Amino acid sequence: MLLIIQQETEAVQQLVQEAVSVEKKLSIYELVVNGGVGGQIIIGLLFILLAVSLYIYFERYFAIKSASQIDKDFMNQIKDLVTNGKLDAAKMVCAKTNSPSARLVEKGISRIGKPLADINTAIENAGKLEIYNLEKNVSVIATIAGAAPMLGFLGTVIGMIIAIHQIANAGGQIDIKMLSDGLYTAMTTTVAGLIVGIISFMAYNHLVVKTDKVVYQMEAKSLEFLDLLNEPV
Repeated sequence: MLLIIQQETEAVQQLVQEAVSVEKKLSIYELVVNGGVGGQIIIGLLFILLAVSLYIYFERYFAIKSASQIDKDFMNQIKDLVTNGKLDAAKMVCAKTNSPSARLVEKGISRIGKPLADINTAIENAGKLEIYNLEKNVSVIATIAGAAPMLGFLGTVIGMIIAIHQIANAGGQIDIKMLSDGLYTAMTTTVAGLIVGIISFMAYNHLVVKTDKVVYQMEAKSLEFLDLLNEPV
C-alpha cells in the first residue's frame, strides 16, 4: 500500500515538474511565432507604430525642453534697452536667445512705433506659428494611441475566426492543440495593441503638458512686453 502511494506521489511530482518546465519554455518570441501569419503581421505593424511613437516623443520632448529654457534676466535686459531706445541691441539679445518667447518679443520690438493693437496682433500671429511648431507631429502619437488597440482587437477577431474555422474543419471534434494558433493570435495581438496604445497615450499627454508650460511662458513674456510699452515715459 505504501509502495503504491509512493509511486503515485512520484508520478504527480513528475507531472508538476513537466508542467513547470513547459511553462518556463514559453517565451514572448514563441508567443509571436505561434500566433500565425496574421498575428505576426499585426504585431509587426504594432512594433513599427511603437517605434514611430517613441521617435516622435523623444524628438518633441527635447525640442520642447530646449524651447522652455530662457534666461531669467532676459526681460530685464529687454526693458533696459527698449527704455533707452536701443532697439537694435534689444533685437540682438532676442536673436541670441533661441526660444519662442524671445522670438515673440523680437516681433514686438520690430513693430515698435505702430499702434499697440497692431503690435499685439503681430505677436499673436507669431505665437500661433510657434505653437504650431511645438505641436508638430504630436497628433501622430495621439492617432497611434487610438489606432493601436483597435489593430490589436482586429488580430483578436482574426484569431477567433481561425479558431472557429479549425473547429468547423475538424467535424466538431475540439482539440486544444488545433485551436492554439487562433488563440495565440487572439491573445498576443490584443496585449501588443494595448501596450502600444498605453505607451503612446502616456507619451502624448506628457508632451501636451510640456507644451502648455511653454505656451504659458510665451503668454507671460508677451504680456510683460506689452506692459512695458504701456508704461508712461
